[in-house]
Amino acid sequence: MQARVLQCLHDALSTQQLSPTLEEISQELGLHRVTVFGHVRELERKGLVEKEPHRARSLQLTDQARAWFDGGTAGQIPVRGRIAAGAPIEAIEDEESLDLNDWWRGDRPVFGLRVQGHSMVDDGIHDGDVVLVESRSDPRDGETVVAILADEAATLKRFYREPAGIRLEPANANMEPLHVTECEVRGIVVGVVRRLR
Repeated sequence: MQARVLQCLHDALSTQQLSPTLEEISQELGLHRVTVFGHVRELERKGLVEKEPHRARSLQLTDQARAWFDGGTAGQIPVRGRIAAGAPIEAIEDEESLDLNDWWRGDRPVFGLRVQGHSMVDDGIHDGDVVLVESRSDPRDGETVVAILADEAATLKRFYREPAGIRLEPANANMEPLHVTECEVRGIVVGVVRRLR
């Protein structure tokens, strides 16, 4: 429901360049004004909206929320291409959207990658799944990361720092880890979406 409130605010600001009142949002969504107030407070807490105290029509999207809308509409995250879960593949962006509607909270910048390969199956990440990736470049050892190697190939592996460099560990007993001196971490996996049929 917060995604619908955010979408309503975005639509009003885009079409009218004027922030809607809580009453207008409640009428648009068929919700009680107190319910809308609660959702707006939660969106403020998450850093997605801001307003000036005691000033009418002052609701605005934050930079974080605007970046979210640049990647798709509320309730959607961008799927930016494919990521290898086996031998690294060329990093090619191929934009599409994954509609998550109300069950995705949207309180951090997240994008999706569709998995290709079987190197992470022991972590429950299978070929064809979409991994939800938080845009962050500071992984802790053991976190599953999107790693860009020196040749610009991308891979999905567990990240470990070692004295000689970095170990990118598959979650598949039949596969060997990759040992690299350095890599660029584009994000940390925070979830997996799978179509069961």
